[in-house]
Amino acid sequence: MDLTVWRAFVTVCRVGSLSAAAAELNHTQSAVSRQIAGLERQLGVPLVERHARGVRPTPAGEVFRRHALATLNEADRTVRAVRDVCNGVCDRPLAIGATPSLAAGIVPEALRGLLRQAGPVRWSLLPGLSAQLHGRVIAGDLDIAVVTDAPPGLAADPRVDRRFLGLDEMVVVLPAGHSLAGCGPVRIQALADETWVEDNDGSAALLRQHAARAGVSARIDLTAADLPGKLALVATGHAIALIPGVMTCALRADVTTTPLVGPPTRGIYAITPRRDPHPCAVPLLDQLTTAFASVHPAQVDYQPTESNAHDAAPGTSRRHQ
Repeated sequence: MDLTVWRAFVTVCRVGSLSAAAAELNHTQSAVSRQIAGLERQLGVPLVERHARGVRPTPAGEVFRRHALATLNEADRTVRAVRDVCNGVCDRPLAIGATPSLAAGIVPEALRGLLRQAGPVRWSLLPGLSAQLHGRVIAGDLDIAVVTDAPPGLAADPRVDRRFLGLDEMVVVLPAGHSLAGCGPVRIQALADETWVEDNDGSAALLRQHAARAGVSARIDLTAADLPGKLALVATGHAIALIPGVMTCALRADVTTTPLVGPPTRGIYAITPRRDPHPCAVPLLDQLTTAFASVHPAQVDYQPTESNAHDAAPGTSRRHQ
């Protein structure tokens, strides 16, 4: 089968329209229609169905789309690898993924170190949640992702290599004029009457677990769409929030942080695909390690084994395990 036709089918499924796919591929709509029809004849099943706003894959088409996308990604990686060998240099951009807190914290610093060391490198940075980023590494969309083991945790996957960067302590972010600003480590019991805001299930789970261990509950009365929205609600005095320690170097001026006694923690990891790794991935891994150490100079010497990296309860302090 012609991979050009496969690419046309995947594009149609992604944009949901024959005309939009034709425009993106620089083909005519009739040419794209013929390609899809020919593919359906080869496979003997309908692959797309029309609806009011365009087209969508049938159940058989969705199965074919997933496998076709994996094949196309692998074909693209193969072509890039051959070109890299022929050129003696790496021309392909470095695609990086990171959770929002890490994208705002250590990743930019690590990229600066990489560019200083390796010279000009084309790169892109995509924020996302850990599970989403893991999936994009597997799909070949990302060359490296910086993720956490906060709930629901990281699944074992033989298709990726994983490097532990360090253990990040969560801190409480407060409005700049809050009565506990600058008070040093506080116990969660002192915050039992506060209103909390959270922006994702993982952070909320860490907060609830930490409060429950102390015999209190956290009133998560507000929900923010994202991390900037969460910080905006704190800055304007509507709530306080739990945030990663790596964020403290990149906070807005109208909020402050205070550490918790016995804080919840999360492991920070970098994951890379085992097949066709990007040549810049390893030097970036080293820069990420350095950047994390600069944020946590007193980092506890903890190196998870393959078993305890998965078996430890996500978000619990590992310094006592």
